[in-house]
Amino acid sequence: MTTAKSPTIDPARLRRARVSVFGTFGVGGLLLAMWVVNIPAVQERTGVSHATLGLLLLLIGAGAFAGMQISGPLADRIGTRTTTVAGAALLCLTVNLPGLAYDAATLGFALFVFGFANGALDVAMNAQAVVVERAYRRPIMSAFHALFSIGGAAGALLGAGLIAAGWSVSAILLASALTGVVVMAACVPGLLPRADEDTPTDPAAAGSRTGRRVGIPRTVWLLGATAFLLMLAEGVANDWSALQITEHLGEPASVAALGYGAFAVTMTLGRLVTDRIVMRVGPVAVVRYGSLIGASGLVLVTASDWLWLTLAGWAVLGLGLSGSVPQLFTAAGNLREGTQGVNMSRVVGMGYLGLLAGPALVGWIAEFTSLNVALLAPLLFCLVAVLLAGSLRPTAADPAADPAVDPAAEPAAGSPVH
Repeated sequence: MTTAKSPTIDPARLRRARVSVFGTFGVGGLLLAMWVVNIPAVQERTGVSHATLGLLLLLIGAGAFAGMQISGPLADRIGTRTTTVAGAALLCLTVNLPGLAYDAATLGFALFVFGFANGALDVAMNAQAVVVERAYRRPIMSAFHALFSIGGAAGALLGAGLIAAGWSVSAILLASALTGVVVMAACVPGLLPRADEDTPTDPAAAGSRTGRRVGIPRTVWLLGATAFLLMLAEGVANDWSALQITEHLGEPASVAALGYGAFAVTMTLGRLVTDRIVMRVGPVAVVRYGSLIGASGLVLVTASDWLWLTLAGWAVLGLGLSGSVPQLFTAAGNLREGTQGVNMSRVVGMGYLGLLAGPALVGWIAEFTSLNVALLAPLLFCLVAVLLAGSLRPTAADPAADPAVDPAAEPAAGSPVH
């Protein structure tokens, strides 16, 4: 089973493609954050209760999962560039809908289609990122995910500023949509078209394209399971870190918020440096030891009765998880079996289910024990991910696996210089 090499791409055009993918990830993070900071205003506008809002927020996850499953096969059929542009356009449009909702029904519809667009873009832009990374012939995926985090931080700060300035929720979301349109208009010309994508020659991939039923490859299950476990731990940090500090240490909410802040900062910083680490030690080691580092962070969190040690634990968890998930997406996009888009939709989708399931699982366990005890579940899952890391071993479809290629070197005509 082999895969054709990526066409040789002019280094200048490849640099533009990399910057364009950076911009696309940044837009995704920005628009998602602009919605999040406006949740209180949307709740007030629609008049829904906390319980109803909690149920409606699940529709974002349901829509995202549906969008992921459609976007992957569509990317295989029409190309990752076209699918990315369509996903970004849909996200810029649908981010406005929650601000126009006036009751529970309209808000539920708005959140589902917004989630659908977010999921569709997530798979499509990660698939385009794999195409660009494959052309570079060295790891660059983690930096793209760092830009998503940076876009989210920028969106949170911008949204907070506009709220403080007295802007209405609909005006804020419209401004974010227009910002997304402007950035994407600059990025679209640089994205790599279908002609620059690999053409799989694997029989399983061919069967997928011709409509013949092909089972899910075992490696996809392993990658998806690993993504599920690690993104579950990420979801727990997102939703429970502040409450754990309040409940376990008795700190006020203003101090407890530093827990998520510590996690988010190290997550972003770790993603900015992971690519160089992958070049030196490989993706298996990054996921294996990253998961182990994440588990050690949760040990600190659950065992500490001291604020600063607890904050250090959340920071260590963010650092450990930072580079792992991008490696899983790269591995899924470079599998010899199946097609890139379908494989990525499955792995990204399973990871997203973990992101949603983690907070719910911890909340359920905490009902019968305590929040601190419940955090032992993601700790255990990080340790299981250590054992599953071997599923990332490069295949012949992965340029880094070619013995004729030094992944730490810059190719003569396929990658830009720093």
